[in-house]
Amino acid sequence: MAGAYLLNRIPGEHQAEAFEMRTEANWYPACAWGTSQPFISDLLKQAGFNFEDYVLHKGKKMVVDFGDKQFEIKLKGLVTYDKHRLTHDMLKGKKVHWGEQVKQANGNFSDFDTIVDATGIQRSLLPKLKEDLVVPSLEYQVKSKELPYDDFVIRPYPGLLGYWWYFPLGDGMAHVGAGDLLHRYRGELDGFVKKHKCEVIRRIGRPVRVTPPKLCEPFFDGKVIGVGESIGTVYPMLGEGIIPSMQCADLFVDHLGDREGYRRAVLDHFEVYAKVYKFIKAKVDDRFSLLTMWPTLLSIFWHMRSNETRYGLEIKLSDFYKIATWQ
Repeated sequence: MAGAYLLNRIPGEHQAEAFEMRTEANWYPACAWGTSQPFISDLLKQAGFNFEDYVLHKGKKMVVDFGDKQFEIKLKGLVTYDKHRLTHDMLKGKKVHWGEQVKQANGNFSDFDTIVDATGIQRSLLPKLKEDLVVPSLEYQVKSKELPYDDFVIRPYPGLLGYWWYFPLGDGMAHVGAGDLLHRYRGELDGFVKKHKCEVIRRIGRPVRVTPPKLCEPFFDGKVIGVGESIGTVYPMLGEGIIPSMQCADLFVDHLGDREGYRRAVLDHFEVYAKVYKFIKAKVDDRFSLLTMWPTLLSIFWHMRSNETRYGLEIKLSDFYKIATWQ
């Protein structure tokens, strides 16, 4: 998404080409296709696209299921959209090298002034990270006349090391998936498919980087500059990187020719991600203490509460507390 969006944001006086390791026939974008309509609509207008044309399902509520209890979060613009069609439309008319590994194309880069690493979790051209936390995930796109839910559902795993999700796509289709550091979703998705008589349209296994930009430096290596998930622009608490990666692409465009300005802008814009990572890492390392972590959690809450349109959710302190302290 970051690369396709960036192709449409680079000023016309520049020539840009894209490299995609999969063939056009086999290319398919991962993730549950959920995002905030009001927020992404404004971003896409800058690239010349009308987001409304791609919306599949407009959510009203999200059920948070703890097994023995559950509650609902009121939604404020959270939708699912046809990410595949939108991303493909953003590539139309652009010079795309389909089926070409970017590492193998290194020899073809001598004529380029700048090389953007928007390869996501692979971080194919930038140096590997010394500290990198990635969450394994698996997702099924399913179709059935017996789907059990009509809106968004998430089920956090104990310890908040991941969650199971159900995102409706309309017309009897949905994305059902889970990401969890302990792989506790194994068998769950197949059980869902069997129970609700689903046709599995596709299975996608893809880890998600939750390491924040602060720990993803260097952003540069020679001609190479990182954009998007390759430099950690995934909101760690939700594992969501669509809007953040587009915002990162905008920062790149705003600072063309000013690497240090871009670096500072990225670190400033995504500063709260480091706080969320600190919280998640404390959970992972089994050293979470509500007493010592409360100032950090409160800071994260106020960030989300002040940016409800960005997240597409109504953020209440009571709901946030229930999720953040789930054991």
